[in-house]
Amino acid sequence: MDTLYWILIALSFLLAFVALFYPILPGVLFLALGFILYGVFYSFTPFTIPFIIIQAILFISLFVVDYVSNLYGVKRKGGSKAAIWGSTIGLIVGPFVIPIAGLLVGPFLGAVLAEIIVHKKSFPEAFRVGIGSLLGFIGGTIVKIFVQLIMICYFLWVVL
Repeated sequence: MDTLYWILIALSFLLAFVALFYPILPGVLFLALGFILYGVFYSFTPFTIPFIIIQAILFISLFVVDYVSNLYGVKRKGGSKAAIWGSTIGLIVGPFVIPIAGLLVGPFLGAVLAEIIVHKKSFPEAFRVGIGSLLGFIGGTIVKIFVQLIMICYFLWVVL
């Protein structure tokens, strides 16, 4: 049964990484699921107060990175709240419309279209905002990969 338990725990962690590229999936919740599965299958004893506090801070940082990276990328290139919303919608819809490539095309097009439609910006201005959105998304994803790896490594260090 140990093998099955660890496969389920590893699968939940793997889904957390998949969620970085398909943001409609609740990545943070899959990480938490892995921790909870370990507790149910084995024991919650290793999850001390310091462990819970550190993991909670890292969980919160995942949400903050998501928001701040997009905001920073769009604002740095002169974008508006409409571009942020367009980018977010594009990020959610893009991978379903254009599998794999939609992950990059969606946020870019969402930001560009939002700037053109809502604020009547020229295409070159809107294009710059789209690039900012794309760079923010890529930067945020890289940071989130490292944070999730830290969370999983810390978990393994505590339980093994």
